[in-house]
Amino acid sequence: MSSNKTRLGISAYTITVFFVMLGGNAVRNTVGWVGFFVICALLVAGAAVLLVKEKPDRLNWTRMPKGLLLFLALAGLSIAWSAYRFESLLGFIAQLATSFVAVVLAAVLSWHEILRTLGTALRYLLGLSLVFEFGVELLFGRPILQNFITVENPEKPSKLFYWSRSLLFDGGPVQGLVANSVLLGFIALIGLIVFAIQLRAGLVRPFAGWFWVTVAVATLALTRSVTVLAALAVVVITLLFALWTRRVGVKRMPVYTTGAVLLAGSAAAVFFLRDTLLAKIGKSPTLTGRSETWEKVTALAEQKPIFGWGWVSHWTPWVEPFKSLDTKNGIQVMHAHNAWLDVWLQLGWVGVLFFAVLVLVTLQRVWCRAVDQPRRGYADPLPYATSSLFPLLVMTALFVQSFSESRILIEGGWLLLIIFAVKSRIDYELPTKADEPSRLPWSNVPISQESRAA
Repeated sequence: MSSNKTRLGISAYTITVFFVMLGGNAVRNTVGWVGFFVICALLVAGAAVLLVKEKPDRLNWTRMPKGLLLFLALAGLSIAWSAYRFESLLGFIAQLATSFVAVVLAAVLSWHEILRTLGTALRYLLGLSLVFEFGVELLFGRPILQNFITVENPEKPSKLFYWSRSLLFDGGPVQGLVANSVLLGFIALIGLIVFAIQLRAGLVRPFAGWFWVTVAVATLALTRSVTVLAALAVVVITLLFALWTRRVGVKRMPVYTTGAVLLAGSAAAVFFLRDTLLAKIGKSPTLTGRSETWEKVTALAEQKPIFGWGWVSHWTPWVEPFKSLDTKNGIQVMHAHNAWLDVWLQLGWVGVLFFAVLVLVTLQRVWCRAVDQPRRGYADPLPYATSSLFPLLVMTALFVQSFSESRILIEGGWLLLIIFAVKSRIDYELPTKADEPSRLPWSNVPISQESRAA
């Protein structure tokens, strides 16, 4: 492939993937479920075309993360003992398709291209979400329902049915295009990480950088999600520890000792003072009903603790045991609000082990990428690249969210997890400050030879 061609088509495809996977509810509300499935099928086909066309040499299936291969193998095998085999088959196909797209993107794109395309998709999601909420206030002045939901009692529908609750002028919580304040808040958190990294690294103009950082912060405030704010706090602490580790070089024992003490103290405080802490921030001891869901999921998982009930990913409320597992305000709950409990329920302790290997090994790799001093051969250490912090901070946010939501197992959460897992496995060269790309429009960005290098 000639070097003067551009990444415009690949970039546009990747932005679309991130937008659809992170904003699934927005797409479904716009084009319906059938349209959503058609778009997803086209994205998978696009990944196949991209794989054939680019032929990335670094993509060696034997170098795939072992945790990913084991997890997918167990999910596929679970169809054999599943209590809902057809739904397990559908869930496995969705998991496999998302994983395939993520693997292709990890192999074809450079780290900087992942950062840039993700940032563009997040700008569309956050910007359009605020425009959408503003439009609802001006055009309707009242809440509007999601398009694909049939409400049995239209006079008094649950707030969970609303696409927008028309609360922008009241200070929130707003739900944006994704029809969920927690999900929108998490998208804003990822956006804040990406926009701040791009701004600090000089990858965007200062005005544009600060504008989108402000948009992300404003969206975070308007969603009023305590779980997302908790994730933000952990991300900030992780950033401080990463910067501290960079400063101390190889003498890292004080950093790791302090981190272990802080982690143990935080865990003890959450365990023993949970009700007091929740009361101080105005939240119920049940965490908006999450603890009740966790109890029911735990009781069900204990019936088949080793290999679980069978993989299904997002719960299917038309079959047992999900049909009668849990409801909130008359609506069936669609996931366990805890990824680890969800994996235990569906794939048992074996699945939890494989999932833990996948997540923790990925965290370890992106941590090393962020804090290890880059070198080229036996020369002196080189300056750190700001952008090398990006995978660590996003993975930290995903990890923290996994204890209050199951989003890391589906759609955008799974896509990001697998991209980071695969990319950190097959592309381990540490970037330097000199590697940071210049600000160029997409049409002038040449085909990266990095994706074709072994």
